[in-house]
Amino acid sequence: MKIGFIGTGVMGRSMAGHLLAAGHRLHVYTRTKAKAEELLARGASWQPSPAALAAQCDIVVTIVGYPSDVKEIYLGEGGLVANGTPGATFIDMTTSSPALARRIHAAAAGRGIEALDAPVSGGDIGAREARLSIMVGGSRAAFEAMKPAVFDALGKNVVLQGGPGSGQHAKMCNQIAIAGGMMGVCEALAYAKEAGLDPNAVLASIESGAAGSWSLSNLGPRIVAGNYEPGFYVKHFIKDMQIALDSAEEMGLELPGLALARTLYERLSEMGYAEKGTQALYRLYER
Repeated sequence: MKIGFIGTGVMGRSMAGHLLAAGHRLHVYTRTKAKAEELLARGASWQPSPAALAAQCDIVVTIVGYPSDVKEIYLGEGGLVANGTPGATFIDMTTSSPALARRIHAAAAGRGIEALDAPVSGGDIGAREARLSIMVGGSRAAFEAMKPAVFDALGKNVVLQGGPGSGQHAKMCNQIAIAGGMMGVCEALAYAKEAGLDPNAVLASIESGAAGSWSLSNLGPRIVAGNYEPGFYVKHFIKDMQIALDSAEEMGLELPGLALARTLYERLSEMGYAEKGTQALYRLYER
């Protein structure tokens, strides 16, 4: 299939590479062409704009930074919806607004195009190893058509959550759980340090017990090693938490734990760690 890909950041670069390795004809657009050079060297084709890419492709996958980027790429004058071909399928894998996902679906349907919201979890490791968890919103027919062609090349846990916007709602659940969990991981390791324990020994004991989590097993060792490079950016996590809080407010739901986590991450960003990984939250606890 001719697949277009927009967004070759920390996760997108690996994801696009898997689609190329699966034998698809890959077309790439990114604002900074240099970020796509590795894929181009492997045989991907460059397109100069989202409009040009949409005109070439049966499927377009996007994973960009913010809802504002998603809105521009999909609904702008030179965007995917206005320039896509009837019968095409658009898959937005950005963590974005459920309301925006519904709006994109409606606009695409008006032009005979399917649109799925399919945010992912698993970070840089999951993207590299094609072991992402993919949460999908949209029609079952579009989901089933895209699962073997796209989703199975990128992830191991692919679930249709419901209609348009449902994938984004499921991703908000994921981010809410991570936010509370990261506070727990950082506080546990800070406590271990103050108690004079070997943090690696503590991790070995608690990661396989009731406290075990992906964050503890994968990001805990990075914290111990002082490695704060991003598998997922602090700045993007703050964005996700705000989307979740806004969506919860629309539903009349209070999330005090998430509100605290957002406050802590905003402090971390103000300290200069916006471009670091979420595990950098530990820096707030260092003395």
